[in-house]
Amino acid sequence: MHDLNHEDIKIEEFLAQYDRESDFRRYGGFFKLVVAVIAVCFSLFHIYTGIFGTLDAILQRAVHLSFAMALVFLLYPGRKSWSRQDLHLIDGILAVIAAAIPLYIVVFYQELVLRAGMPTVTDIIVGAIGILMVLEAARRVVGWPIVTIAVLFLLYAYAGPYMPGAFAHRGVNLDQIVSHLYFTTEGVFGIPLGVSSTFIFLFILFAAYLEKTGLGQFFIDLANALAGWARGGPAKVAVISSGLMGTISGSSVANVAGTGSLTIPMMKKLGYKPEFAGAVEAAASTGGQLMPPIMGAAAFLMAEFVGVPYIEVVKAAIVPALLYFTGIMLGVHLEARKNGMEGIPRSELPKAGEVLKERGHLAIPLIAIIYLLVKGFSPMKAALWAIALSIVAAMLKPSTRLSLRDIVKGLEDGARSALGVIIACAAAGIIIGVVTKTGLGLKLGSALIDLANGNLLLTLIFTMITSIILGMGVPTTANYVITSTIAAPAVIGLGVPLLAAHMFAFYFGIIADVTPPVALAAFAGSGIARSNPMKTGINAAKLAIAAFIVPYIFVMSPVLLMINAHLSQVLLAVLTAVVGMIGVAAAVSGYFVTYGRFYDRIIFFIGGLLMISPGLRTDILGLGFMLLAYAIQKNRQAKIK
Repeated sequence: MHDLNHEDIKIEEFLAQYDRESDFRRYGGFFKLVVAVIAVCFSLFHIYTGIFGTLDAILQRAVHLSFAMALVFLLYPGRKSWSRQDLHLIDGILAVIAAAIPLYIVVFYQELVLRAGMPTVTDIIVGAIGILMVLEAARRVVGWPIVTIAVLFLLYAYAGPYMPGAFAHRGVNLDQIVSHLYFTTEGVFGIPLGVSSTFIFLFILFAAYLEKTGLGQFFIDLANALAGWARGGPAKVAVISSGLMGTISGSSVANVAGTGSLTIPMMKKLGYKPEFAGAVEAAASTGGQLMPPIMGAAAFLMAEFVGVPYIEVVKAAIVPALLYFTGIMLGVHLEARKNGMEGIPRSELPKAGEVLKERGHLAIPLIAIIYLLVKGFSPMKAALWAIALSIVAAMLKPSTRLSLRDIVKGLEDGARSALGVIIACAAAGIIIGVVTKTGLGLKLGSALIDLANGNLLLTLIFTMITSIILGMGVPTTANYVITSTIAAPAVIGLGVPLLAAHMFAFYFGIIADVTPPVALAAFAGSGIARSNPMKTGINAAKLAIAAFIVPYIFVMSPVLLMINAHLSQVLLAVLTAVVGMIGVAAAVSGYFVTYGRFYDRIIFFIGGLLMISPGLRTDILGLGFMLLAYAIQKNRQAKIK
């Protein structure tokens, strides 16, 4: 596939520009070894506790955070002007302090338990430093938005008596807030960090090994073999490969860089406009976090918050993810038809049989993890088995075999990849801690319902806007934690099933990555495509239209999430929704059998929406609208001829 003019793009520099988590120091010599040893020990700690049992909750989380904080301060410079090759003295000192502070809980665990609720002056000083260190780590890895939100919540906790109306509370003094946030499992060491310190880390480690074995290239080659020859082939390859890659990569931007550096030049070569090529990759890469079986880290948090097995979240996500990628694929297909594009000659493409024969065994761990989750294995045990199987599967053929060095490097890469999620979870814990201490969640939920005057649709719109605004500067994991804490209770209060309400917040937290004005995945795609970033973002949002529609549908009718639904109901809902997506895609792209005018595009859009919404009456009505729009375009086409 190298003959397809793979443009020479320096992935590391590109990622550092668009993805804060990728802007880290690249050491040589002694400090390279120090970072590697810490990261490998970090991964081994999680493998050990995964096999032999985790420590007490706060101890597991404290050790987890200690490792992460040490690596963050060693790898991420405090200032942009500081070297990316050498350790600054201040960062070295902060790394030691930041790693030591959580270990205070480990060393003095018994004493802290005995004096629970009665912290000493030393406890308060240590806790206050610990909170500041988490905020500083979040600033370096995640960015200012989440730090700003956390600080505002801390100020709210302190300024309760001075707040107006329903938002007033008795106020929380410094001792109480530090004790609550740092020495209980309600704040920094709350549920988000708990989930991160158990199965999220292991799934990220699993993803690191899948990438190490070359599964990503296998996905790209397989997608080329399956769809490269079709009309608009390279764009369809981008959709398929990015969707598959997304299941093992938690980052939209990293996914864009990984697959987009190959697929975007191919799309441009075929004739797609740069803005559209970048948008296809951005929309598909972002959808990877919605795609079972692994999804993004936030999906594991959802299972914990909702109180259901992770496999239930996976099951609920299947149909919405199918509709999301169907929408992108249809948009790509109609754009290709509109511009008369063909595919890549089959002679230039790999053959599916040969690709499967050569590297099909690399997919064994993915199949295994689905089987294990369905069989009722805990996510931790399933991830451990999958990690072992990824190494064993790679050993089956000499061409994919991993050396001992590769295996050790996998441990290091996995730990590094987890840092952004861990720090986001710790910072989000501060926000949750304030919410639980002050009762702010209930107050915000009530205020949201009052603002919407008890109207479910308006409440959903407000929740969507909140999620998208947060998503402009907060990673998916933290975004979901905040919206599920603040906005989801309002939606649940209006009678929406718990899982549907959380899935709604989850979807819009993710889709913020392709929603202008700050569409990070789209901007990353435009960087590779060398296109206008805002136009790329608008195109990406249009391609991802399903993600703006489907959440409203599954809240109104949870059949799409397989909640309390028979198989026949689900199959009918999927079939009609896919047909509905054809109508929506035709409306958005402005083309079906010929170019659409505003009125037949509106008819297509209304018909598509009605068909996506489960129900016999809406399906019949929607089909009628779509047939009418089709007849109008067919008649126009006949006149043109």
